[in-house]
Amino acid sequence: MNPNAHTATPAAPQETSVDTIPKPPVARREPVEHVLHGDRRFDHYAWLRHKENAEVIAHLEAENAYTDAVLKPTKPFQEKLYHEMLGRILQTDLSVPYRLRGYHYFTRTEEGKQYAFHCRRRDAEGAAEELLLDLNLLAEGHSFLGLDAFEVSEDNHLLAYSTDTTGFRQYVLQVKDLRTGSTFPERFERVTSVAWASGNRTLFYTVEDEVTKRSHRLYRHVLGATEPDPLLYEETDERFRIEVERTRSGTFLLLTIASHTASEVRFLRADQPVGEFQLIDRREDNHEYYVDHHPGPLDAGHPGLVHNVTSEIFYIRTNSGGRTFRLMAAPVNDPRRESWREIVPNRPDVMLAAAEVFQTHLVLFEREGGLPYLRIVDLTAAAPNVLVASHRIEFAEPAYNASIGENPEFGASHVRFQYESFVTPRSIFDYDVHTRARSLRKQQPVLGGYDPSQYVIERLHAIASDGTRVPISIVYRRDTPRYGSAPLLLYGYGSYGISVPVNFNSNRLSLLDRGVIYAVAHVRGGGELGKPWHDAGRMKQKRNTFTDFISAAEHLIAQRYTTPEKLAIEGGSAGGLLMGAVTNMRPDLFRMVIGHVPFVDVLNTMLDASLPLTVGEYEEWGNPRIAEDYFYMKSYCPYTNLERKAYPAMLAKTGLNDSQVMYWEPAKYVAKLRTLKTDANPLLLKVNMGAGHGGASGRYDYLREIALDYAFFLTYLGIKE
Repeated sequence: MNPNAHTATPAAPQETSVDTIPKPPVARREPVEHVLHGDRRFDHYAWLRHKENAEVIAHLEAENAYTDAVLKPTKPFQEKLYHEMLGRILQTDLSVPYRLRGYHYFTRTEEGKQYAFHCRRRDAEGAAEELLLDLNLLAEGHSFLGLDAFEVSEDNHLLAYSTDTTGFRQYVLQVKDLRTGSTFPERFERVTSVAWASGNRTLFYTVEDEVTKRSHRLYRHVLGATEPDPLLYEETDERFRIEVERTRSGTFLLLTIASHTASEVRFLRADQPVGEFQLIDRREDNHEYYVDHHPGPLDAGHPGLVHNVTSEIFYIRTNSGGRTFRLMAAPVNDPRRESWREIVPNRPDVMLAAAEVFQTHLVLFEREGGLPYLRIVDLTAAAPNVLVASHRIEFAEPAYNASIGENPEFGASHVRFQYESFVTPRSIFDYDVHTRARSLRKQQPVLGGYDPSQYVIERLHAIASDGTRVPISIVYRRDTPRYGSAPLLLYGYGSYGISVPVNFNSNRLSLLDRGVIYAVAHVRGGGELGKPWHDAGRMKQKRNTFTDFISAAEHLIAQRYTTPEKLAIEGGSAGGLLMGAVTNMRPDLFRMVIGHVPFVDVLNTMLDASLPLTVGEYEEWGNPRIAEDYFYMKSYCPYTNLERKAYPAMLAKTGLNDSQVMYWEPAKYVAKLRTLKTDANPLLLKVNMGAGHGGASGRYDYLREIALDYAFFLTYLGIKE
């Protein structure tokens, strides 16, 4: 397809008569007054949060009907895009099996089935497949299905798994006997994590609060027991959430208690399930630490080892010596802070984001210069220090994503990792830690003759107003014109220290092959450059996230990648906050905005401590009960700062059962904006009435959601086929 053909003047997607398109819904105004810190505000659409009110549901359905009517002319294009994207996917496929205790575990998909089958096979020639879970069967009668926990007991006979059938991320835990296929009668509601003890009869599990959805209680259950499960721990500080897991070594159960800025860890031997969890180190403000275990010994007494593992130790990743973390070790029999000794020092420019412990090696997940790296530490090497006894796995592309894969076996001699980029499909490698040989186990199939050499990846940097260099990752077809005429879709997130991965997505080819440039602005508030990058875009530095994104957009325009008339922006959840904030600040800079489950009613949400996430997020946004925090938050809150002026075209998407960003945030935002906008650009709200924060759970349903987004985006920019 000739990209020069796609430089038409942008046109609205409505191609039918104005009379055939209904007027947009007008939400009833019912003022609710708020007075705090001497500041008076009126919220005219607070009534939309009452989900049980039939009038609310009717309004949401009216919004859907209006969106469907506006987008009706794009239906053939949506269908074309859907089949185009589906045609690149190998619908009947297998994942790469991972080995655990004599079995190979894998998932497979079948053409026409929405969900995967979870299976295993004995590690023996000719062994038959065992079907563990058929998610299609579990999804029958439900519009949504999510799988969370998937934990097999030590004897390989029992599977603890949890599912959600609403999209509210409210999981029910059950136990299946893999020998008989029967399910135990026990059901555990609102489960957030689970781990088996030794002995194959005892489960530890955590549950969430019914109102705030904060994971706060730890219980122990013995299969078949009829008495109530004992409560082992309850976290009362509303900033903190808890999670239980078993170490890769199998020796310990770990209870991690963490807020956004602090943590503590307790441990219990897995073969002593009725014992008490012991504390490693008390929590302190702004001190985060995380723990893994090595049972030792490892060549005890060898004088040249990088560090002698002569007995059981805990490896402890901590930010006590710097915001980018360092790695410590402490004896299991005395893990107090006074006993910690440094293994990997803090490096201000290198974020130690994770440390995985194996029998003979460590795998460190690092971030440097905005890119991820995997470092292998050989624990058996004779070297003066850990960094000398280590090496990084090398990657060649200018922008990419690398991550640690499924590695459940402690004694493994290889590391499984995943690599991809905007042009390299997701690739699974096994890496021999001793020979440094990497073996490609599988690369994501892309049907239809995909040729990666036809696409270009670039890594750019925009200069923010304070001089900070903001990374931008970009991809386009090699034959796309570069004289400011190309449409460009700019994505952003920038919160919680989360890094936006430079990942492959075969769906994106439907944009690139039509001459669209795709870019990600790695703005402050994310984690691309480590914890300091996050710190520089949270709390009272939050506005840096928005100005960084604007700087990235301006840089792309200045470098003639696009123009404001061809620039669309996209973000979801906290990235939806970014969309709303920059649209208020610079509506002239963007032609179109797509916001997925957008967090746009910041002030009202953060003032409601009964909502999920609110109290814990005081450490990300601030506490509006404090006047200084309130007024800073108010200065950028998208809903609060809507004004009477022209806005770009906009598509906001949400799920009725979203538990993280409630549906009423985008609903209120759209209702208010309709009364203020002075332009004729489309303003659409699409509500999935049977899903939550992640949208549709079925793979075919999800593709149709993407097809709708793309059809709206492309058609509005003048690309109609």
